[in-house]
Amino acid sequence: MDILLIIDMQTAWLHETSPRFDKEQVIKRINFAAEQIRRRGGNVVFVRHSNLEAPAGSAAWQVDARLPVDSTDRFIDKTACDAFLQTSLQTDLAAWQCETLYICGLASEFCVDTTIRAAISTGFNVVALADAHTTGDRPHLSAAQIVAHHNWVWTHLAVPAGRTLQVLTTTQAFAQ
Repeated sequence: MDILLIIDMQTAWLHETSPRFDKEQVIKRINFAAEQIRRRGGNVVFVRHSNLEAPAGSAAWQVDARLPVDSTDRFIDKTACDAFLQTSLQTDLAAWQCETLYICGLASEFCVDTTIRAAISTGFNVVALADAHTTGDRPHLSAAQIVAHHNWVWTHLAVPAGRTLQVLTTTQAFAQ
C-alpha cells in the first residue's frame, strides 16, 4: 500500500503573515497527491508538530483548512523533527504494509528532510515530492534555494541496499 505523509502543514506555520515559498501551489500539489493516494486505496497521514507555538489541540496546531481531511486519513503527532521518533509511525506503516512512502510538507530543511532520512534508514522506499515541500527564507539562503538544495541532496543521497529514494514532481509521481 502507498502512504502519503503530509508533514506539519498546520495553521501555526501557514498563516498569512508567514511567507512560505510557493505556498498556494504547494498546497494544491499536496491536495492532488492526497487525491491520487486515496483513489489508489492508499493512506494519507497528516503529521502534526506540537510545541509552545502550536500546543496539541490548539487552533494553531490544526491542519491548515486548505488541506481537506478525509474520514479515512490518519494522524501522527510529534514533538521533534523526526516523525518516527517516539511516535507510532514505524509500527503503523508496517501494519499498513507500506510499499512506497510519499513525503511532502513543511519545512524542507527540518522536518521533511529529517523524516525522509529516517524513513529510508528504517527500510522504506521513499518518494520525495520535489514540488510539494516548502519553507521560508533564512538569513543565509532563500526558501527557493533551500528547496532546490534539498531536492538535489535527496537525489544524490546514498541509501541502504535494496531501498529506493526517488525525487519526483507530483505529476511525475502520479503519472499513469
